[in-house]
Amino acid sequence: MTLPLPRRPLLAGLAAAALIRPRDARAAKAVNLVLESEVVIIDPHFTTAAITRTFGTHVFDTLFAMDGQGAIKPQMVEAWEVSADRLTWDFRLREGLSWHDGAPVTAAECVLSLRRWGPRDPLGRMLLAATASMDATDARSFRIALKQPFPLMLEVLGKPNAPLPVMMPERLARTPGDQRITEAVGSGPFRFRPDLWRPGNVMVLERNPAYAPRREAPDFLAGGKDVKLDTLNLRVMPDQVSGATALMAGEVDYMQYLPFDMMPRLERARGLKVFGLGGIHQFQGNYRLNHAAPPFDDPAIRAVLWNLVDQKEVLAAIGVPDRYGAQQCPSFWMCDAPLSTDAGAAGAKVDIAAAKAALARTSYAGQPIVILEVAGSISQTACRVLAQNMKAAGFVVEEQQMDWGTVLARRAKKDGWHMFGVYSNGTDMISPLTHFYIASTCADFAGWSCDTAIPPLLTAYARAEELADRRRIAAEIQQKAYALTPNVMWGQFTIPAGYRTHLTNFVETSYPIFWQVDRA
Repeated sequence: MTLPLPRRPLLAGLAAAALIRPRDARAAKAVNLVLESEVVIIDPHFTTAAITRTFGTHVFDTLFAMDGQGAIKPQMVEAWEVSADRLTWDFRLREGLSWHDGAPVTAAECVLSLRRWGPRDPLGRMLLAATASMDATDARSFRIALKQPFPLMLEVLGKPNAPLPVMMPERLARTPGDQRITEAVGSGPFRFRPDLWRPGNVMVLERNPAYAPRREAPDFLAGGKDVKLDTLNLRVMPDQVSGATALMAGEVDYMQYLPFDMMPRLERARGLKVFGLGGIHQFQGNYRLNHAAPPFDDPAIRAVLWNLVDQKEVLAAIGVPDRYGAQQCPSFWMCDAPLSTDAGAAGAKVDIAAAKAALARTSYAGQPIVILEVAGSISQTACRVLAQNMKAAGFVVEEQQMDWGTVLARRAKKDGWHMFGVYSNGTDMISPLTHFYIASTCADFAGWSCDTAIPPLLTAYARAEELADRRRIAAEIQQKAYALTPNVMWGQFTIPAGYRTHLTNFVETSYPIFWQVDRA
């Protein structure tokens, strides 16, 4: 079935960019961006929201970073050494790093930043659990001493997944992890201008003239972030149609998520380049379930949902053209990806009659299932498709519409909601260690799903040296995940992006990045 699709983007807004070295006087270069949603949380340690990660990659910096081939490269770090027994790691920062307020970056602040970020991130918790001590050894150097070898050290320090392990000055890094920072002062190639921030309208980032880029060529999140632009204006649009219309008119230079029903016009528009990526650069759509709130504290009731989701039906309702979507993907770790598997998925086929019979055998007593929906978004359409199937199976459903910021606030509470729809970058979902709803198993993370057999398997996965072993363990984790039902996938797809062709050196990735971009 296809539902009407009133699309408003999850409001627009986000940052990008990088630095340019001081140069001769010339006209300032500014670009207008419409990103996936408005930035409502400016703390990259605090949330898994992709929009905050995008903000974080431009305003803050990380010790290491991932290149376009998935390799981890040094970013703020100049050099590092590992002892023969692989228990002692020494890191030295690049010279000349400074915060946006002019103060020098110190190794002690990097240690504080890691200690603040670590408990909020699944991989960070693994690192801290393996760590005996973490201390600065001088102004630019710090040491991590381990209790046992941790093969994923660089992958963790340079991971591109939210929550992002960005470095912060001491006053921010000392903010308790369960509280958001109230100012965004980083050491990245762009500076946040709070005085020009107009929530609901525009957020402004300007190049950081004191930023010293690495000498290597820019390569995805790694390399030299030698910015050519002066200002990034993160525009908030009332809906996707308005954003796409502004893009075609040249009033907007880049739009992250284009509306599917306008694709024919967008693809024909002069001076506009539309692109869509496949495989791990696609998105995975999910319904996240709240295990802390009855009736979804009952695994038998959760399991009924596996017979109520037809991914092809959901993608059709959203309007995803066949060329931009996978027909049916049973893998938690994405399809057309290194760990793709159908382990545990045998019973995950839409069958409303079977779901109705299964629900009747459970303890479900007609409690309303509260679904949080981001008004006007494609995830709302996905929720509406499921809600209709749930009603047909015997569930009582209450759909509540709101903006994304309200969803983030509501999902932090253990009561008052049962499910929300969301979609995430494939780069976040291709591994059990970064998949939001698996990596956070038995942790204090919205949804509160727990199977105590999964965390030891995650540890075994992290210690596995061979890809074959990781695939085997990932398949075993997925089997348990199907039984646990922390989430139910509603599809794998690409949302095309578009940019004006007067932007040069534009790198087409699933992450909006602008430090290499110039404007003709």
